[in-house]
Amino acid sequence: MPSLNLAIARLRNTGTDNFAIWVVKAPYPSGYVLRDCVWPDELNHVWQEWQQLFAGHSHLDISPNSTSQKSNPFPLDSISPPSGQTTGPYSSRLMQNLGMNLWRWVFDGQILGSLERSRGIAMGEHTRLRFRLEIRDPDLIALPWEIMQREPGQSAMSLSQDLLFSRTSSEVDPLPYLRTDQALSILLVLGHDDKLQLEQEAAILQQTLADTSVGDNSQRYAPCIVTQLLQPTPQELIQELETRAYNVFFYAGHGLPGPDGGLLFLRPDMPLNGIELAQVLTHTGVKLAVFNACWGAQPAAINHQAIPASSLAEVLIRHGVPAVLGMRDEIADHESHSFIQAFTEALRSHKPIDEAVAQARQELLTLYKFNQPAWTLPVLYLHPDFNGELIKNLDEGITELPDTAIPDIGFSLPTASLRSLAPKGKTWLLRYGVTRIGRTKDNDIVIPEPSVSKRHAEIFCRNTLTDATLVRSYYLQDFSTYGTTWFLGPNGWQQILREEVPLKSGMQLKFGSARSETWEFIIEDS
Repeated sequence: MPSLNLAIARLRNTGTDNFAIWVVKAPYPSGYVLRDCVWPDELNHVWQEWQQLFAGHSHLDISPNSTSQKSNPFPLDSISPPSGQTTGPYSSRLMQNLGMNLWRWVFDGQILGSLERSRGIAMGEHTRLRFRLEIRDPDLIALPWEIMQREPGQSAMSLSQDLLFSRTSSEVDPLPYLRTDQALSILLVLGHDDKLQLEQEAAILQQTLADTSVGDNSQRYAPCIVTQLLQPTPQELIQELETRAYNVFFYAGHGLPGPDGGLLFLRPDMPLNGIELAQVLTHTGVKLAVFNACWGAQPAAINHQAIPASSLAEVLIRHGVPAVLGMRDEIADHESHSFIQAFTEALRSHKPIDEAVAQARQELLTLYKFNQPAWTLPVLYLHPDFNGELIKNLDEGITELPDTAIPDIGFSLPTASLRSLAPKGKTWLLRYGVTRIGRTKDNDIVIPEPSVSKRHAEIFCRNTLTDATLVRSYYLQDFSTYGTTWFLGPNGWQQILREEVPLKSGMQLKFGSARSETWEFIIEDS
């Protein structure tokens, strides 16, 4: 899918209101353009109006030295609505006004030309353009960039039919090795919150996540497994994430914005900050983190000025989490549940994450109207190297099969393990799908030796059904940088050079140097 990535940064050395907007990724060579601009007073004025009407947090200043008294080329109604009223012509006018002001500030001159040509390239390839916006100035993070629209009556960018909108960051750690998943495996964590009845909220969320309406098309929907933890300790959370292979982490509960991603209160006296959470999520291969809280995509602020890289979504993306979905501001429970149900259903139908967010956002707009902020609140961050794929279709030619692909016919199946022959060596039970072996902690079997590649090898199984007998066979595939996977054959140690080798019980293996420890593959009856 063609991609266009746009970055916005403040030029600190030329004045507080001077910005650069440039294309950092384009689907054609001459699309990399740049322009300098000034944050206009009229846009600052509309932003202040927006915060007065819609923001549930303290106001943030973008241009504190601006007078904001110059005439607005898109004047709002002179009479503000009564206190607390957020419906009617005024809110619709304000939302549309801010959206068009943001568009006209960003997409001007060559920047607009790059967008239009990129869209044309995507249309020529019969696909959609993946548009990612990188906001490098912390004071601009809180703005609802998702509502940008070119003209009255046209769709906002995040609702467009030919474009997939998300935010991103280029200051990121590399992506960990990501598993190939065929089902949603969600860890639902409910932390401390005085406003929530935890058991009741857990039941609602579990039903919302797992019981999407699949109708007569259930064959095209992926399975969804939800495991819940109520007020776990940090140790219990880490242990659960390391015990099972989750691809979605979902949190609902109390939190506070602050530096390092703010604090999640798993229990009243047991907070976890964003950096600490990022370490365990990347280590355990979680692809998507979702936060049903009002501060997930909101930066912390001091004296109405945002703290750099302080929002939870930014912190997680910067540390290598592939996708993060948070709320820019407060969202009502019924709005949140509607969004989650539509979002999960779209994910189960094998849509990429950014497309699933767009579909769920459209659902919010339909249910709660354009002039209400509900549809503008979800904010999606995607790692720049992540294609948004959460799960694969079974018919895409992948190697591993879920254990449920073969019906239970009552036979005893063998189990396989890999045992180190070194003194006090470990024995690892192998997965029925794929077991990954390598130097880094995101592998299933970690061999911390310099000669072992980060992603060194995989052991996987294939199931065949012959005459009502289920046969499970194991194979070794080399992925090492220098082809340094070995097996002991009749003529001594032999290298496996990017090959797929069938494994037999008792076969001895080495990973990395030929002088490294020896491992034995074992199959035994269960």
